[in-house]
Amino acid sequence: MNPTIFAKLSLMMLLEYFIWGAWYVTLSTYMATNLNSTGLQIGAVYSATAIATMISPFFIGNVADRFFSAQRIAGVLHLVGALLLYIASGIQNNTLFYWVILMYSLLYMPTIALSNNIAFQQMTDPGKMFPWVRVFGTAGWIAAGLMIPALGIEGSALTFQMASIASLSLGLFSFFLPDTPPKGKETASSWGSAIGKEAIVLFKDKAYLIFFIAAILVCIPLSFYYGFANL
Repeated sequence: MNPTIFAKLSLMMLLEYFIWGAWYVTLSTYMATNLNSTGLQIGAVYSATAIATMISPFFIGNVADRFFSAQRIAGVLHLVGALLLYIASGIQNNTLFYWVILMYSLLYMPTIALSNNIAFQQMTDPGKMFPWVRVFGTAGWIAAGLMIPALGIEGSALTFQMASIASLSLGLFSFFLPDTPPKGKETASSWGSAIGKEAIVLFKDKAYLIFFIAAILVCIPLSFYYGFANL
């Protein structure tokens, strides 16, 4: 992997997780301060991201794999997402805010898998190369977390606007990422493939089954932490 591609992939990862970290961590504080939200309303908005994570990859991933280059569909999703984040920054109604965040999450969550796909396709040895690219995503999350208190915008709509600008930037930049063409265009589509039926066979592997259960369990305390730690 040449230095130019490495730099592009690293910047992609940095912006990908900067966007999420810019609004997600302080969301509960923002809602309580600006929308007078109850704990139930805050929890519902945080659950929207989880719902999106379960639903959207089945459809977006299937479309991306069969019809469009990954970097192009990621670019479109981030551009539309930038608009929704900006709209969210001006909403004062809890119900409307929930639906906008859910809609945004349905667009954003698939881009995590798409960014990984784009990176993997450029690597001859993903096991060794990917960590060096993915670490910039963590750097982006940290950068967002440091910028918010430094700018004094915790609990402010500016967090959403900052995320919106980053999403717009990544959306435009995505069209300049290395081409990642669709691989499954010639294969027939089915609901079974869309929901990952072929992956179910992995549960026969005891180690994988234990990992799967542990991953679910660890997300329960994680969701409590993210939802209310900042508030």
